[in-house]
Amino acid sequence: MCNNHKNMTSTHVLSVPSAKASFEKTTIERRELRPHDILIDIKFSGICHSDIHSAFGEWGGGIFPMVPGHEIAGVVEAVGTEVTKYVVGDRVGVGCFVDSCGECEYCLSGEEQYCTRGVINTYNGLDYDGNPTYGGYSQKIVVTEGFVVRIPDGLDMDRASPLLCAGITTFSPLKHWNAGPGKKVAIVGMGGLGHVAIQFAHAMGAEVTVLSRSNNKKEEALEFGADHYYATSDPSTFKELAGRFDLILNTVSANLDVDAYLSLLRIDGTLVNVGAPAEPDKYHVFSLIMGRRSIAGSLVGGIRETQEMLDFAAEHGIAPMIEVIRADQVDEAYERVLRSDVRYRFVIDISTL
Repeated sequence: MCNNHKNMTSTHVLSVPSAKASFEKTTIERRELRPHDILIDIKFSGICHSDIHSAFGEWGGGIFPMVPGHEIAGVVEAVGTEVTKYVVGDRVGVGCFVDSCGECEYCLSGEEQYCTRGVINTYNGLDYDGNPTYGGYSQKIVVTEGFVVRIPDGLDMDRASPLLCAGITTFSPLKHWNAGPGKKVAIVGMGGLGHVAIQFAHAMGAEVTVLSRSNNKKEEALEFGADHYYATSDPSTFKELAGRFDLILNTVSANLDVDAYLSLLRIDGTLVNVGAPAEPDKYHVFSLIMGRRSIAGSLVGGIRETQEMLDFAAEHGIAPMIEVIRADQVDEAYERVLRSDVRYRFVIDISTL
């Protein structure tokens, strides 16, 4: 069996040896191609806030050394003997997951993210053989073809990469809760997720309101397709907007005054969380009872829906606003994300690794 190692792919990566450590350039081995595997030459990898939570060990259970990154855009370099969907040279993407059981009711319905056996995360996870997974801050990755999506020609590779997490994380709940013509949708937060959510909700035909702490992003929000913009630091905002929205999509990962936001919902309205604060939220059940309102959450989306999202983005000219950085700027980029000093998503140019 010694010859197996010849077929493994050695690749440069950016990894953190321990929680909150600085990134270092190291080398790992990617597995040899199985029949359904694809070897991807990574071109760009987006930086997601969850990368920072994970690399800093804030969510517990971190597996170190860690190679973050689940917003991967690249080109097919090689395919396994039984791959049917992709050929060498195809533009492809990989999002938050790289495998699932494929047999449970959720996998069979195209919602692999809810796999009952446990979906395999692109990084900071263990595959079904017990090996740690390493993500997209890397020159190459091997992924089974069922977890690879096609990047449409209408999307630039660098701007497509954040859609693999920020895009599907906002597209999926907007679609699930029927954002569309005649619906009033509020987007809380005007960051990496929020600025993409505005574009999707607008393209779906909803009336879109942005709720952000201050007015300093108002012009950009309106350019992205928002119809209205309110500063949540102004107490009159909550009086003026009481009972207005069918759907509120909360994209921020800080704790909010949940009762105040629930008061903005119409009867039967829903507050959907996609940002995940480290501390628990608090609210009064009366805020729900008095308006038959709901609090909900949504976890990215399945592979089929991720492809649908990319095709929708290409068709409607939706793309994140990004700042492309070099591999040696990742530590600095993390600090800037924590200071909210990015418009609106960092993307690593992997050719600089």
